[in-house]
Amino acid sequence: MASSGQLTTSALEALLQGATLAGNWTLDESKSTIGLKSKSMWGMVPVKGVFRQITGNGTLSPAGEVSGTISVAAESIDTKNKKRDTHLRSADFFDSGTHPYITFTVDQVSPAAEGVTVAGRLTVHGRTAPISFPATVSVLGDDEVQLDAEVQVNRADFGLTWNKMGMTSMINTITVHAVFGKH
Repeated sequence: MASSGQLTTSALEALLQGATLAGNWTLDESKSTIGLKSKSMWGMVPVKGVFRQITGNGTLSPAGEVSGTISVAAESIDTKNKKRDTHLRSADFFDSGTHPYITFTVDQVSPAAEGVTVAGRLTVHGRTAPISFPATVSVLGDDEVQLDAEVQVNRADFGLTWNKMGMTSMINTITVHAVFGKH
């Protein structure tokens, strides 16, 4: 199957239901990024960061059932501001000493109008909540699949409520660019 590019819903449904993509997949850390976007200073200043340490794996059964996990090391957050990064790693936010990983566990991937809907559980700061979001999927060759998404998360759902004088947004966007290789 040497196709390339973003898949239509019908093409994706056919691939999920067939044995073409079935197997075990590993996140390619060198090609993947997990980012974080938020606003501070009462919504006027955008804050962007990336997690420098990410791992993941998944399995697609011949029947089209998807399972997997993506983990990021909370301490690997990099916003290009050392003082802010130290604060994000502290107990006010990620508390990376106590909760070293942020983890997303996939429960289901279903074809949708513009790609797929991914459903699972997100664990941040020791709290787990169900989450689902739209994503696009691209097949990059016989042994590479790419998933892209922007996920809106209310950090209060995970106990991350620090907000001095209401300066920072409670809604954050997690950007996902995940490239998986088949093994």
